[in-house]
Amino acid sequence: MTANLLEFDLEGLAVFCEGLGEKRFRATQLFRWIHQRGASDFDQMSDLAKSLREKLKSTAHIAALPVVSQHISQDGTIKWLFDVGDGNAVESVFIPEDDRGTLCVSSQAGCAVGCRFCSTGHQGFSRNLGTAEILAQLWFAEHFLRRHLQTDERVISNVVMMGMGEPLQNYTALIPALKVMLDDHGYGLSRRRVTVSTSGVVPMIDRLAQDCPVALAVSLHAPNDALRDSLVPLNRKYPIDELLQACERYLAHAPRDFITFEYCMLDGVNDQPEHARQLIELVQRHGRQGLRCKFNLIPFNPFPASGLLRSPQARVQAFAKILLDAGIVTTVRKTRGDDIDAACGQLAGDVKDRTRVQERMAQQRSAEIIRIRPVSN
Repeated sequence: MTANLLEFDLEGLAVFCEGLGEKRFRATQLFRWIHQRGASDFDQMSDLAKSLREKLKSTAHIAALPVVSQHISQDGTIKWLFDVGDGNAVESVFIPEDDRGTLCVSSQAGCAVGCRFCSTGHQGFSRNLGTAEILAQLWFAEHFLRRHLQTDERVISNVVMMGMGEPLQNYTALIPALKVMLDDHGYGLSRRRVTVSTSGVVPMIDRLAQDCPVALAVSLHAPNDALRDSLVPLNRKYPIDELLQACERYLAHAPRDFITFEYCMLDGVNDQPEHARQLIELVQRHGRQGLRCKFNLIPFNPFPASGLLRSPQARVQAFAKILLDAGIVTTVRKTRGDDIDAACGQLAGDVKDRTRVQERMAQQRSAEIIRIRPVSN
């Protein structure tokens, strides 16, 4: 079986090329062709020696994930469903804004954490994605969008590992993927513009700080252990104080001088004034002058199995005001892609009914990808 070159960061690709008897600089040339130009045909790579191109044809390939479907929201958000084999599929979401283009990337097929408010978690866990499967989402989306928008400029400026799965439970595949995103010969993204979101895998937060520190977002969702235990089961293993201590340690290495706390607003569950005051006390007792952080309040996207409702907007704003009055930077996330189930916590969509997904995969393999209208960026 030939190697999918999307599996390698630059160092891994250099080792692969050396195994073919080639100099390391050839890996840089090849890396640029793959990631900067989106090439998948070795014959396109005109500055590579013909002898190397022939070697690559027999030992390697560059393969995106098959696209099962793509949907476009009225607000310009695009959601892709990718086939990762054995009846499994993962989703990626592109969110265009005036000053950035953000791609939300999946790291697992399903999720084992099982947060109560997340529809993705309710479908269960199938498997980890490989590095090539993580990067294939970015590789496909970036070069599809460049062709679609008829531009040679980079379209995706930010990547958030906030799609399906818990990234830090797939650490071995995650780190090489992050390195490709950051590499100037790859996508050249700033560490500040690549975000790993975690539900709180404490030992891996510490490892990430040493191996590849990028922006960190922590799915907090509750101000105390009793409530968080019921919403985020991982809290029973890594309770809040332990998690916030890891966040303190991470700040010494982080490209940003704050940690983002994600907080999904659930009607009557975690959205009361006393919950906001507990959050203030929580962050103030960590660090010398309180933990440097930002809160991102997320409107809940209801689904039947959760038994939960979205907090009223007035209550969300009142909650935000309590945090802001205490000097804590707080934003309320604008919902995007609701009409195509691409909003936060909704990335289960078509994956939930596996029989239906397999049927659609079979149909799509012989059909053209749906054509979509231009997206403003």
